[in-house]
Amino acid sequence: MRRMEQAYAYHRLMLYRCRFPRPPLSEFVEQIWLYGGYSVPHSRERLMPTGTTELVINLGTGMAVVAGVYSRPAFIETTDMSAGILGIHFRPGGAFPFFGVPAHALHNETVELESLWGSDAALLRERVLSAANDEMRFDILENELMRRARTLEHHRAVSHGLFRLGRCSTVADVVEETGLSQRRFIQLFDGEVGITPKVYSRVTRFQRVLRRVHALDDVDWSDVAMAAGYYDQSHLIHEFASLAGITPSQYFARKTEHLNHVPAD
Repeated sequence: MRRMEQAYAYHRLMLYRCRFPRPPLSEFVEQIWLYGGYSVPHSRERLMPTGTTELVINLGTGMAVVAGVYSRPAFIETTDMSAGILGIHFRPGGAFPFFGVPAHALHNETVELESLWGSDAALLRERVLSAANDEMRFDILENELMRRARTLEHHRAVSHGLFRLGRCSTVADVVEETGLSQRRFIQLFDGEVGITPKVYSRVTRFQRVLRRVHALDDVDWSDVAMAAGYYDQSHLIHEFASLAGITPSQYFARKTEHLNHVPAD
């Protein structure tokens, strides 16, 4: 318990800023964010699957990476982040216009930005690191995304799928509603979102569980399982462990104020 209280205290010392882009970029990017003084008492963090893509620039080391959509836990080292980290949090399916590869090519992968943007990535890093203030850094990233966007429109079937699957509809129902074959719908969805519709449904249901229990002091996992649409508590535990690599109880014991970050030490 003392360690968790210490983690909360460390998080409160961090500076957090964000920008919510204007349309049409806002349909693909939820926010551009910055953490200053990222210092925590653990050296590694386990990141929960979110169904989204992240671009992250370490303002100390200058390293820039793109974390694709994960359907399993990812891990980050936290020891070299005290200078600050800057990032772009894409909406589900929001990254595909910007990186020149199908979204599924980045499934369960974290790659250096240079592998996607070539020498432009180094130029971007230099501009970000030399910027006079955070607002300029936000401007640089927002303008770069607008410059690189191949399109700022989803295929209509993918837009429909993201909306309906995020609200507990079945894949079979969504396929029927689109009028496409199942194979074609999966192909389109996987290419723009990075995971299949079935996996996306699993991840969004998992995220509903995290949001439901995160602020609680005590949890009835049977009630949570039923509310989230699992068959029973055993089904919830199995799915949770498959996606997070830990059990629901282990997550609850380690949770911090950040919904999708728990110590991995």
